[in-house]
Amino acid sequence: MHKEFLTTAAVLGGFAVLLGAFGAHGLKAHATEQQLNTYETAVRYMFYHVFALALCGVLYQAYPLGGVVTSGKLFMAGMAVFSGSLFLMTALSLGGSDKFKWLGAITPVGGLLLVAAWFTLAYTLIRHK
Repeated sequence: MHKEFLTTAAVLGGFAVLLGAFGAHGLKAHATEQQLNTYETAVRYMFYHVFALALCGVLYQAYPLGGVVTSGKLFMAGMAVFSGSLFLMTALSLGGSDKFKWLGAITPVGGLLLVAAWFTLAYTLIRHK
């Protein structure tokens, strides 16, 4: 097993629950529907990919390959960029600033990192004999 991936997944999973609860209970009274949707998308994708990162951690025991490690790192980077940019956009727009809407252009980079993680993992497992 890859202890760092499993530990990171556990910590990020806890944060995903906390952030989801904050969005459901703390933001509802202050955020617009669009802001809530953006925030919920960030939480949802973070949570999905926490499990993907944990999968990499478990798979590493059976497949101690560089591609599994690369996939785990891409999952972490993708979560940080994708969900992080959406969290930041929501926070800044709640503060009344529309100057940072350009952060929306960064979000797809995080999505591409997540796609790359999935395909790297698939390629690694297919190629392993």
